Amino acid sequence: MSKRSTSVRPSHGWGWARWVWRTLTSMRTAVVLLIFLALAAVPGSFLPQRNVASDPASVQRFYLEHPGIAPWLDRFSLFDVYAAPWFAAVYMLLLVSMMGCVLPRCARLWRECRAAPARPPTQLSRLERFREFPSDVPVDAVLSRAAEFLRRRRYRVVLTDTDVRAEKGYLREVGNLAFHLSLLVLLVGVAIGKLFGFEGRAALAEGETFTNVQSSYDAFTPSALTQVDGLTSFSMTLESLDAEFALGGPRMGEPRAFDARVTYTRDDGSAESTNIRPNQPLNIEGTKLFLSGHGYAPRVTVRDGDGEVAFSGPVIFLPMDGNFTSDGVIKAPNASPVQLGFQGLLLPTGPGRESDRSQFPDLFAPRLDLTAYTGDLGMDSGLPQSVFTLERAGLEKVGDQSLRVGETMKLPDGAGTITFDGVDRFANFQIAYDPGKEISLVAAIMLMVGLTASLLIRRRRVWVRCSQSSRGVIVEMAGHSLTRRGSPAADFDDLVRALTEPTSPEARS
Repeated sequence: MSKRSTSVRPSHGWGWARWVWRTLTSMRTAVVLLIFLALAAVPGSFLPQRNVASDPASVQRFYLEHPGIAPWLDRFSLFDVYAAPWFAAVYMLLLVSMMGCVLPRCARLWRECRAAPARPPTQLSRLERFREFPSDVPVDAVLSRAAEFLRRRRYRVVLTDTDVRAEKGYLREVGNLAFHLSLLVLLVGVAIGKLFGFEGRAALAEGETFTNVQSSYDAFTPSALTQVDGLTSFSMTLESLDAEFALGGPRMGEPRAFDARVTYTRDDGSAESTNIRPNQPLNIEGTKLFLSGHGYAPRVTVRDGDGEVAFSGPVIFLPMDGNFTSDGVIKAPNASPVQLGFQGLLLPTGPGRESDRSQFPDLFAPRLDLTAYTGDLGMDSGLPQSVFTLERAGLEKVGDQSLRVGETMKLPDGAGTITFDGVDRFANFQIAYDPGKEISLVAAIMLMVGLTASLLIRRRRVWVRCSQSSRGVIVEMAGHSLTRRGSPAADFDDLVRALTEPTSPEARS
C-alpha cells in the first residue's frame, strides 16, 4: 500500500472532501483502524458475551458475581461487543479504508504483472551486474542468441534492433496482488457471516427429535439480515450417546470419547444416519451441528393425587462439576388436585446420603435427590419461565428423599408420587450457519500463498545491448534486482558463457 501525504489541508470547498477521502484511504489510517479493531475485540475475549450458544447464562452469572461494575460495563455494550455500534463503526471505516487503499494498489499491481520489460538505462555500467566484451558475431545473431537463451529460462523478452530486454519474477507481483486482495476479501467474508449467519443451541435427550425452526432452539441468536423463515429444512433425532471415561490412573474420570449417533431427515424426505463427535460436526447444506457438551437426563414418572400420570419421561439436568453432579427441575402443572414441583440433584455415581457430590462421571450407581413442593407453579401467569428453575414464591415444601433406580417417593396427604425410572444421556448441540466462512477461508489461502510468493520470488531484469565500433561488435550486459535480495548469479553467468562461446544455445541445451 502506498503512503499518501495528508499534511496539507485545504482551506475550503471540495478540497476538504478530497482531503478526508485521501486521509481515510491512506495506508497509515488503515493500519490505525486495524489496531483499533483489534483493541475493540479485546473485551469480547475477556468478558462474557450475550447470546453465546455455548454458555447462554454467562452474563447473568457475571451480574450476580459483580453487581457493582456489571451495569456500567453494560452501558458501553461490553457484553455485546461484536454487535456494539462503536465496533460496527470501526469495522465499516476499516472496510472503506481498505477498499480505497487496496483496490487502486491492486489495479497498479495488475498493470505491472502485464507490463513489458523496461527499457535499459543509459549507463548499464552503473548496475550491480555488468559485463562488456567484444564479439565477432553479428549484432542480430548476438541479440537473437540472447533472446532465445532468456526465453528458455522463462524470462519475458522484448527483442529490438539494438538490445534485448528481459524480466523475470512477475509472480512476485501476483503474490503482492493476492496478499492485498486477501485483506479485503477477509473483511467482506467476516461481514457476510455476521450479517446473514446465526448461532443457536439445542439440548436433546436420547430419543428426542430436533426440527430446524426457531421455536425448537433453546437459544437462538440471529444476525441482522438472517432469514429466520428460510432456515435449512431438516430434522434430527438423537438415537444414542456413548461416553467413555478413564477408569484409573492419575487422570481417572477424565473424558476419553463422546459419540452421538443421530438420524437426520432432509426436506426431500431422505434419511441418513451418522455420528457427531467433538470437532467432527454434521454439515447439512451449510448448517453445522457441533457436539458441544453432554450430560444426564433422569427418567421419572409423576402421578398426582388421583393416581393419574401427570408427567413421564426424561428431564435434562445441567452438570455442576467434572463428575457430572447435576441439578434440575421437574414440573407437573397438570397434577390434580394440586400442582407438583421437584428440585432435583442427580449423582451418576452416588455414595450414601452423607455426600451430595458424585464420585465418578459415569453411571455406576445413580442416585436422585428430590425436594418436593406443592402449590401454584406460576406457569399460567403468562410470564416466561426457565425449565431449569423453580419459582418457589407460591410453593410449599412437603418433603425430600434420595432415590435409587426403581424407587418411589410418596408425597404426604396423598398429593402424589414420583418414581425414578432410570437415566438417559443428553447431548448439547451448537448449531451455526456462517455463509462467509468459505470466503474467509479463500482469503486466508490467498494471504498465505501471496505472502509466500512475494517473499520467496525475486523479480529481476537483464539487458543485453550491442553497438558497432572500430573493434567490431561491443556487447554490454547488465542485471538488476527489484527486491532487496540480489538477483541470482547463475542466469547471468550462463548468459555470458552462451554469448562468449562459439556454440549456440540450442547446442548447449
